[in-house]
Amino acid sequence: MEFRRLGRSGLTVSAIAYGNWHGSTVDDEQVRACLHAALDAGVTTFDTADVYAHTRAEATLGRTLAGQRRESLEILTKLYWPTGPGPNDQGLGRKHVVESAHASLERLRTDYIDVYQAHRYDQTVPLEETMVAFADLVRAGKVRYLGVSEWNADQIRRGAALARELGVPLISNQPQYSMFWRVVEAEVIPAAEREGMGQIAWAPLGQGLLTGKYLPGRPLPTGSRAAGAEGKDVLARFLREEVLERVQRLKPIAADVGLSLAQLAIAWVLRNPHVAAAIVGASRPEQLSENIEAVGVRLDTEVLRRIDQVLDWIVVYDP
Repeated sequence: MEFRRLGRSGLTVSAIAYGNWHGSTVDDEQVRACLHAALDAGVTTFDTADVYAHTRAEATLGRTLAGQRRESLEILTKLYWPTGPGPNDQGLGRKHVVESAHASLERLRTDYIDVYQAHRYDQTVPLEETMVAFADLVRAGKVRYLGVSEWNADQIRRGAALARELGVPLISNQPQYSMFWRVVEAEVIPAAEREGMGQIAWAPLGQGLLTGKYLPGRPLPTGSRAAGAEGKDVLARFLREEVLERVQRLKPIAADVGLSLAQLAIAWVLRNPHVAAAIVGASRPEQLSENIEAVGVRLDTEVLRRIDQVLDWIVVYDP
């Protein structure tokens, strides 16, 4: 395992962060087996959110990590999406920020959250209100650092300015980032870099597309994310024959450097110096063990050129 500093902060994270988003589609025993496989492989960074599996994901993570040395772990969670039926059970208003933090701490069985992240930007609440609520949690010792997810460049700059004014550490952004989803390269990564914020990339496998399991001209694999209603909606724009054919053409490139297609995709994300960690999930421990082998792989310029040549027009750049 490699360990990297998160932005210009003093926090070190593992290059692979375990993404504990499941709980409703994978039973607790499988989740615990995957979490223990992550720990055995040297993963110290665990990312989740209150909304995942309707709060079950946080609870499962808390139970599984309860016997570990807390100081050796970095636990990241997020808030924004609804977690209850009330009008204040969502968003980044002060009431929800404070109450969500306390609920997450209880489910995670910990006294503090290492990085507490705004899962999205809330257009309905003054940013000052949100940042003051976050700052109060930091000063109360319940949160060590702050982060955001899927904020645009201007939102990052405004949030960072308020964090400086309040004297609290805003250190990370969690964007979607992969070989074919490079939207953040144009504006978000440069803005975050100027503010001293590192990237924790989610969906480095293109939400499963870059594993190569979706084959052109073949039915979707039973039990795969794309076979479910939610996943099919998310992946619909990419589940086209011409896109799937391009992904299959990446396999010889991966083979030439001794990697699986999934390992190639993760190594591609981690080669970006602004990325501190790539979030990888798993439904089986062996998936995680395979993907972690991408850590430390260095892709030379010729390999990167061949990847770009194959993907060509299917890459999404436009912010």
